[in-house]
Amino acid sequence: MLMLLLTACGSLLPRGSTESQSGFASFESARDAIERVKPYETTVAQLKDLGFDVQASANVRQIPYPEVVARLAPNPSVPLAMLDPGIRDCIEARQLCRAYEFSFGRQNSYREGSFWADFLNFRRRTEITGWRFQGLIVARDGVVLFRNYGGEPQIKQTERQSNPLGPLQPAGEAAGALIKR
Repeated sequence: MLMLLLTACGSLLPRGSTESQSGFASFESARDAIERVKPYETTVAQLKDLGFDVQASANVRQIPYPEVVARLAPNPSVPLAMLDPGIRDCIEARQLCRAYEFSFGRQNSYREGSFWADFLNFRRRTEITGWRFQGLIVARDGVVLFRNYGGEPQIKQTERQSNPLGPLQPAGEAAGALIKR
């Protein structure tokens, strides 16, 4: 009975997830959608059909013009003629240019290892998996001038924490902080 109890304890470890809501199930589906956006052809109204609704999407940020310039042309020594035509047209349009940053993703975290070592704060190991996508769309007069994307197609992280004092570790850290004062 004790063996059954100890082996089943792993399922008692915490699990969690974080999701930035979007209509995309993966980095690849978001990437494929933004690659269908054609500069100087796609309209802002058409973005909605591709999953990038600038008005109603969650996790979309409208970037103010000064920040747009800082992001798209961060080095003033680069001549305007060397920039992408869409970036150049945006900079020349000034306040008429609009930039939208879309941030989507999903992360799952779960603890692995011994329930008792975790519960008593001796050892904790957390596995994190998921993906993150960031897309940038720049438009003027309702027409997309430029689009770009980046992110992390596959997140796989392991966090390890070891506390030699187990449940007494926080008390030791608190006492150390008091001594430093």
